[in-house]
Amino acid sequence: MGNSCAHLNLIHTRGANTAGCEECLKTGDSWVHLRVCMICGKTGCCDDSKNKHASKHFAETGHPIIRSKEPGETWGWCYVDRKMFDPI
Repeated sequence: MGNSCAHLNLIHTRGANTAGCEECLKTGDSWVHLRVCMICGKTGCCDDSKNKHASKHFAETGHPIIRSKEPGETWGWCYVDRKMFDPI
């Protein structure tokens, strides 16, 4: 995974605000996998989940950098550059 993303300098946090998808927890819905916004820490569900809250968060805020919240996964993704990177 290359570090050729132009937005890595925007990373402010690696920590998640919640243990699960913030919106799904509020509505009692479920998710497949979790993603964490590395700008603000918002936790959202992945695009394989029916609600796709992580992508919706990007569309609403423009925060381009997420990372996987799944155990054992260390990859990150930039929505703008459409590139994977390793945030560790």
